[in-house]
Amino acid sequence: MKKLTLCACALLLALPLGSAGQDDTWDTHMQVAAKMYHRGNYAEAEKLWVAALRQAEKFGPHDPRLADTLNNLALVYDAQGSYAKAEPLYERAFTIWEKALGPAHPNVATSLNNLGLVYHAQGKYAKAEPLYKRALTIWEKTLGPAHPHVARSLNNLALLYRTLGEYIKAELLCKRALRISEMLGPAHADVATSLTNLAGVYRAQGKYREAEPLYERALKIHEQALGPTHPHVARDLNNLALLYQAQGKFIKAQPLYKRALAIRQKALGSAHPRVATSLNNLALLYRIQGKYTEAEELYNRALTIRETALGGDHPRVGTGLNNLAELYVAQGKYTEAEPLYKRALAIWENALGQIHPSVATGLENYGDLLRKMNRPTEAAAMEARAKTIWAEQSKR
Repeated sequence: MKKLTLCACALLLALPLGSAGQDDTWDTHMQVAAKMYHRGNYAEAEKLWVAALRQAEKFGPHDPRLADTLNNLALVYDAQGSYAKAEPLYERAFTIWEKALGPAHPNVATSLNNLGLVYHAQGKYAKAEPLYKRALTIWEKTLGPAHPHVARSLNNLALLYRTLGEYIKAELLCKRALRISEMLGPAHADVATSLTNLAGVYRAQGKYREAEPLYERALKIHEQALGPTHPHVARDLNNLALLYQAQGKFIKAQPLYKRALAIRQKALGSAHPRVATSLNNLALLYRIQGKYTEAEELYNRALTIRETALGGDHPRVGTGLNNLAELYVAQGKYTEAEPLYKRALAIWENALGQIHPSVATGLENYGDLLRKMNRPTEAAAMEARAKTIWAEQSKR
């Protein structure tokens, strides 16, 4: 299974100018950290926000500035794939903001949005959806239906629906987000996010001709706005490479994968989940080309990173297990492949539900293996379940 990277939009809190006194140190740390974050220098941003948090704790347990700091520190942990660290900080920020500012304040929506993102990243989809919806409602009422935060909220909800295989809902939300983002100018970074997400929905449905120009435009925007070594550029390169690979354009895909991997390793560190994504996708390309030894090494590296960073029950761990199993099948190593397919299927069923497209894919893959192992009765049962899921998906 190929890993598709879309753009989720976590929100950094906009901060006021600093006032005299103790606030100066806090303001300085917060503002400089924000600059580091936007440059993709997450390690330095983390150090500065940790320092800011030490100052903010002195303001009192219910001070909104403490919530500001918690939110932004959680944001950088989120960006580094440290979801277990990010979640309690987002939750604490939400509690402070809701009590201090009221349940309909835009900062409360920021907290809901970001907490929804960290749930989404951990595969907690049922917990993420109501938070995204509540954030969207607050922003539409307080900021207006054409505000950039509304577009970001629409993108996040669309990404969730795409993950759940609800493509019609996802496409409509992406198009609305793109219309709002383009009001900021055709080369704004928010436009690139909306383009990428709409392209991802098209690609998931096999609409490659519609997806390609959107991915290319997003890449150009990010390279010009952020520089050629920013993590967002790596994401665009990865997505465009996936699209080329899906069309059999392997020569065009490979250098994009390698460039994306190099950017992510340098910017995010070798243990980041997005590095695992790059390793996974380059391994898939090697498998298709028959380079099995190289592919196995990269798949195992990617799987180790995901299990460590995300936990053993995350859907992306299921993806890694599925892909490693496919590699073993290609080499005739059926005994090694079967337990991997079983574990991947169990993870997807638990995290995504019984009728998700990934479950259908897992059933089909396992069914193919069972036929190769001369177990046709078991294979037929898997194939029948997969057929039922695809029929259900076609109604959505």
